[in-house]
Amino acid sequence: MKKLKDILYKVALVEVAGSTDVAVSVVHFDSRKVVDGTLFVAIKGTLTDGHKYIDQTIEKGAVAILCEDMPEKRHDGITYVKVKDSSAALAIIAANYYDHPSAKLKLVGITGTNGKTTTATLLFNLFIGLGYKVGLLSTVRNQINTQQFPATHTTPDSLELNRVLNEMVAASCTHCFMEVSSHAIVQNRIAGISFTGGVFTNITHDHLDFHKTFDAYIKAKKKFFDELPSTAFALVNKDDANGMVMLQNTKASKKTFALKSSADFKCKVVENTLAGLVLTIDGRELWTKLIGAFNAYNLLGIYATAVLLGEEKEEVLKVLSALDPVEGRFQYAKSPNGTIGIVDYAHTPDALENVLSTLQEVRSENEKIITVVGCGGDRDRTKRPVMASIACGKSDKVILTSDNPRSEEPAEIIHEMEKGVDVLSKKKTISIVDRKEAIKAACQMAQKGDIILLAGKGHEKYQEIKGVKHPFDDMEILCETLNLFQS
Repeated sequence: MKKLKDILYKVALVEVAGSTDVAVSVVHFDSRKVVDGTLFVAIKGTLTDGHKYIDQTIEKGAVAILCEDMPEKRHDGITYVKVKDSSAALAIIAANYYDHPSAKLKLVGITGTNGKTTTATLLFNLFIGLGYKVGLLSTVRNQINTQQFPATHTTPDSLELNRVLNEMVAASCTHCFMEVSSHAIVQNRIAGISFTGGVFTNITHDHLDFHKTFDAYIKAKKKFFDELPSTAFALVNKDDANGMVMLQNTKASKKTFALKSSADFKCKVVENTLAGLVLTIDGRELWTKLIGAFNAYNLLGIYATAVLLGEEKEEVLKVLSALDPVEGRFQYAKSPNGTIGIVDYAHTPDALENVLSTLQEVRSENEKIITVVGCGGDRDRTKRPVMASIACGKSDKVILTSDNPRSEEPAEIIHEMEKGVDVLSKKKTISIVDRKEAIKAACQMAQKGDIILLAGKGHEKYQEIKGVKHPFDDMEILCETLNLFQS
């Protein structure tokens, strides 16, 4: 229970009608969750406008309403608070309501197109290995020490975010590593959060269905670094074309990592095989189970973050070398005859190219690469032909199939992908709408030693079709079909 005036601290108020001395038991922006004593925050969302439900929430027991448009009809005894931006106000309110839990943790946010989940998850595992109590907020899962929770969004809404961070504090966590999505930045989900550091992995074309232009997407990522405090560090991949852009206006301590250019933290790939990577990081040699140059960047960023958080370099490298790959990120299995199956979340052109380039590097001359790939529905359509083109250019055989078609027709998505298949590649490309059948077909095509790549869904345990999530696990189907065992 808190006073409304206390949880409105630092919120930019436009108008207040009623007393701010009223007691608030809970804060909600979902009208269905309102109970007695609620402060209801009316947000103009993409699907509905919370202002439509103000009267309903009062009937259910709301004692205060925060809104962008004052209702014409006001109820006696109810406090109305008008603000310019309800979502931005909600983030500050959430932090106030939960007593600013982010300020009680060493909280590091990881943003970028690819590598966020691997970086956040391995940082979590690294710091657990270093003996800390740690929290994780990621696309795959949320975790407080050993307790796991399913993740519904890459970055939770501001209320849920502060609630979970508060639970981490209560569980004596000292550190938290979280993915920060571009959507979350634009939608003010992380406003009011105190970050100890921010990490930028890379940026390539993605989410243009939401941001509309690549420039807007870059600006969304940059906003995260622009708003970091001077007490934080901003660590960026200098080899990325937009890495230094992220640092232009930040007040945070500027740090860089790179494989190709001069940087604060340097790494060199010594060996890259299906057995793992051998790297030299800051002049020290490291063997790791992770595969591919893209993972060399991830590991270097993880190492740099740990050092910037004050950890001993030698101890970090020791624990880092023992870490397992993240589920659904270049996760592989192999059959007794040497056929290799790889499941990867690669759902952007750059990620797919990275994975296939790695397979080209680590295979010998004889194995064929068979790629099964689709594109999600209700998402950036411009990448569909590009994804198909990349798959064809770096694979011996390609099967175009469904990913998560969502509300779209799977066959139409595949048809748009087919536009990226050139004349020479048509002979090695087939289209199978049913993803399970596509995986089975790839397994039937595979000969001894061949490599099958299932791209796009990674860790996901479902396939979303017409608003329904059906159980579906790429790795499970692959192992059942080929009698593989996971590495």
